Amino acid sequence: MKRIGLVVKADAEAKKKADELEAWLQARHVDVVKKESLSLTRKLTGSDRMLAPSDLLCIFVLGGDGTFLSAVNWIGDQPIPVLGVKFGEVGFLAETVAEDLYQAVEMVLSNRFTTHPRMRLVVRVFRDGRERVCETVLNDAVINKGAPARLASIHTYINDKFLTTYRADGLIVATPTGSTAYSLAAGGPVIHPDVPGIIMTPICPFTLTNRPLIVPDISSVSIRLSEPACNILLNFDGQASLEMDRRDVIVIEKSPHPVQLITMPGQEYFDVLKTKLRWSGGRV
Repeated sequence: MKRIGLVVKADAEAKKKADELEAWLQARHVDVVKKESLSLTRKLTGSDRMLAPSDLLCIFVLGGDGTFLSAVNWIGDQPIPVLGVKFGEVGFLAETVAEDLYQAVEMVLSNRFTTHPRMRLVVRVFRDGRERVCETVLNDAVINKGAPARLASIHTYINDKFLTTYRADGLIVATPTGSTAYSLAAGGPVIHPDVPGIIMTPICPFTLTNRPLIVPDISSVSIRLSEPACNILLNFDGQASLEMDRRDVIVIEKSPHPVQLITMPGQEYFDVLKTKLRWSGGRV
């Protein structure tokens, strides 16, 4: 029996559509594993999180980009294809809309689909030589400060060679997929998903010459706080967070496990980009 995963936004419309789709699939002898996406950012703990079953044919995400990132976190490093169905406000990661949901499901069930790999980053945090955390992100890892905190001083190294100390509200390290998320809002560039690079975007830097930087995706980015600090957090795709201090070293590299996005015929990246950013009069 085929099994399909459903990750659903905590929204009445999305839940109703998910219930309808679940009944539709079960009537066709397809097993369904359903998971509701929580909007709250979780604190990282030492306990292992539950991952999606490895035998899923694919996962449908009914929601916005936050729900999609929640689904990617649920997948972990498994090569389970995923398809986003837009129920959110922006939906850069959505491949189709609710009106075309059943057409997309029919294509998946009949194996008439292709996948496109999207680069991820693996983020490791070390303290006193021991690994505290290892997380994988599709969009970005963000170092930022709490509201009452002063500017963060962030020592940054590329391949173990000192680059600069960012005096800023924070630093975003993003994938090309994540270039249209927080990094874009902070003044970073839009990078096509096929461009092999890692984007480093400072948040409100004190020095105006600290501009966004793109480094090769084979680079290793190392980060540490240069002075005692409080209220400094490391956020993983907006899904989880970890408190940091000057004892911690963050190492960010390209993950060997990309996300496999299901692509639909006729869906072009630049068409989506123009629509979402409202270029040339396009509307969301």
